[in-house]
Amino acid sequence: MAATPVWSVDPRTGKQREEVAAQATPEDVDRAVRAAHASRAALADAVARVTFLRTAADLLDGAAERVVETADAETALGPGRLTGELARTTGQLRAFADSVEEGSYLDVRIDRADPSLSPPRPELRRYKVPLGVVVVYAASNFPLAFSVPGGDTASAVAAGCPVVVKAHPDHPATSELCASLLRRAAVESGLPADVVSLVHGFDAGLELVRHPLVAAAGFTGSVRGGRALFDAAAARPVPIPFHGELGSLNPVVVTPAAAAERAEEIGAGLAGSVTLGVGQFCVKPGLVLVPTGPDGDRLTGALAKSLGESDPGVLLDHRMRENFLSGVRERAALPQVDAPVPAGSGGEHTVTAGYLSVPAVSLLEGGPHALLLEECFGPVTVVVRYADQGEAAAVLDLLDGNLSATLQLSTAETGGAPGSDGAPSAAALIGRVTELAGRIVVNGWPTGVAVAPAQHHGGPYPAATSHSTSVGGTAIERWLRPVAYQSVPDALLPPELREANPLGLPRRVTGAR
Repeated sequence: MAATPVWSVDPRTGKQREEVAAQATPEDVDRAVRAAHASRAALADAVARVTFLRTAADLLDGAAERVVETADAETALGPGRLTGELARTTGQLRAFADSVEEGSYLDVRIDRADPSLSPPRPELRRYKVPLGVVVVYAASNFPLAFSVPGGDTASAVAAGCPVVVKAHPDHPATSELCASLLRRAAVESGLPADVVSLVHGFDAGLELVRHPLVAAAGFTGSVRGGRALFDAAAARPVPIPFHGELGSLNPVVVTPAAAAERAEEIGAGLAGSVTLGVGQFCVKPGLVLVPTGPDGDRLTGALAKSLGESDPGVLLDHRMRENFLSGVRERAALPQVDAPVPAGSGGEHTVTAGYLSVPAVSLLEGGPHALLLEECFGPVTVVVRYADQGEAAAVLDLLDGNLSATLQLSTAETGGAPGSDGAPSAAALIGRVTELAGRIVVNGWPTGVAVAPAQHHGGPYPAATSHSTSVGGTAIERWLRPVAYQSVPDALLPPELREANPLGLPRRVTGAR
């Protein structure tokens, strides 16, 4: 039987560009996983891992023009956006190299033996070891930073785990190009090329999560697709960790005082966040609570003006475009739902941005209005007009887990006004949304996730299937497990735990010798 071809498609026209690969067969998947598994010993060398991560970043930077051109042809995200995303991607690779060199990710802890305790405490030494082969499912909306060379791959390799990436069908040529650069970086660093490999095809994704040598998986995508893979990971004879980012409404709450203080500014900022990347960011604000009354009207007026002035955009593929258009139509047809700026088709291949508006009392009735609490991928948001604090709180009570929650507060509410310590109601509101989200934003917008050590990109289900982050230095923790050594002679301990600390690692030592 002939292999099924994988084509690169231009989302601006819907036409096939070129055949770039073939869908992986079960035999192809098995070979990729086994080759990755065989490379584990080589990845135990931390110096080689650091060299690989930095070499990969250098090779990607050196091929920047080709990488950006290829990614733009497949995603229509634009050279400006993709140039920034490439910088973020190579920055992540170098940041994880720095983390490996610094060593605190191993969380080395030593408890000295203490015979005076009852019962006596033995010598205990603990650190973290890599899980094994990691599967990374590339995301549609970030062809670089959340795909083949992205944060999941970088953090897994930094932890000492070889990676098999399942390419996203929206950017197969970009995936092939980036995979070739990573494999070249591995060889130049003295590692087997198979520390990173690539497969294509929906069936390959299922085969990977079920393969007995796969130890963990990272996923960014839809609730339906992610949940299917999560369930498959849990149903294995030996279940594995599945770190999935599935979907998020990213609610925004605008207080009456904030609307009174800067309605136009908030409305324009909201429009910019909703339309950024044609509304295809996982942290796009999809549900916005705005007070009723003149101040809220000024805010929605500014929102309408900015959205009306935005240009039509191209979504990542035509399937997403059709899902967006049908999703907007279905929501707009609900009772008491208005479309002051209708989102819809901007032409044969484009879409226009807009927003829907619904009274909080209608949303609280439930029934078909529950659809408004589901993510609609693309440049649209739902504005919920609330009459008082009780209605706003009741709407928040309807929400599932989210990646982010944003509060627009007044100067007095934040404690920024002279003589103000901040409003107790604002502090209570922060406490409430902390239950809903993994990142809380005040007087900003959730789009634009900083890659930094303190970042957390995750949240309660369905935002994520674990409590880990996929962005920032602690993303490496997903691919490690702790091991404690009790009363093991020093000569037999791993170098990371030996008394002389030959690797110079940070360590926490307690107890007396």
